[in-house]
Amino acid sequence: MAFDVNQVWNAANADSAEFSWVAIPEVGYMNCGTSAFDLMNDLKGIRKQRGMIIDSTAVQETIAVHAKARKQFKKNKLKWRCSGGSKKALGWIPFKSGAAKWVNGQVRYAGQYFKVWDSYGLSKFDFRSGCFSQDSRGRWYFNIVVQVESVARQAEGGQIGIDLGLKTTATCSNGDSFARQDYYRKLELKLGKAQQAKNKKRVKAIHAKIKNTRKNAIHKFTNKIVRENSLIVVGNVSSQKLAKTKMAKSVLDAGWFMLKTQLEYKSIATQGVFITPSALSYDEGFG
Repeated sequence: MAFDVNQVWNAANADSAEFSWVAIPEVGYMNCGTSAFDLMNDLKGIRKQRGMIIDSTAVQETIAVHAKARKQFKKNKLKWRCSGGSKKALGWIPFKSGAAKWVNGQVRYAGQYFKVWDSYGLSKFDFRSGCFSQDSRGRWYFNIVVQVESVARQAEGGQIGIDLGLKTTATCSNGDSFARQDYYRKLELKLGKAQQAKNKKRVKAIHAKIKNTRKNAIHKFTNKIVRENSLIVVGNVSSQKLAKTKMAKSVLDAGWFMLKTQLEYKSIATQGVFITPSALSYDEGFG
């Protein structure tokens, strides 16, 4: 199925590559090529022509995502999706609402059944749009949007300022802090041995453990901050400049971008306010 999706993406890419973006005064850049609707009409018979097993909604979603990416990057030719070789694309099968269903404890899609680790009780929800996706270790995930009742969430009403750093990842104005964890450096020796042994499977597993450990720790910290404060102000750090120095590993290991991203979307979910002063430099700090 992932191979079929790659073929649809590449066909849309080849079709749209013949056109280009044109700058129009007082309007901006306009796409003079084919739209997603046009590509869907052009590739209407691709499933039958190439004997694909994916359903028509997967074709439509693939073309829609391709069109969205072209608009975002102002390009009509994106990277090709390869199904093999060193540049192999990770597996991805998108679909629209109604294409996947929960039947007898399994996910039914395109006439096939897939076993999943149901940790959320999927039988209680109505499926909307979603996708199957593959990670770098070859593990497959079923990602689905479900409809649930809206529950109003609101922070307690406090205000807090957060200063980012390397000795302490985050220092709060109320005295709390998020201590430096050194996720990467703790496993750096094991990672080096796996790389020397050319054990690709082990290398990917260690990288995944580093990423998941970092994400889990940051989630716990940001949940507490957002739950207690309706106004969150985070000072800016020039991570791009620091990444070019001897502190590059420490900068990447700190996860500043992930921390700020989580604070922002969690603040929105709790009707809070998240601010990052663009004029604030690293030397000035905040607290």
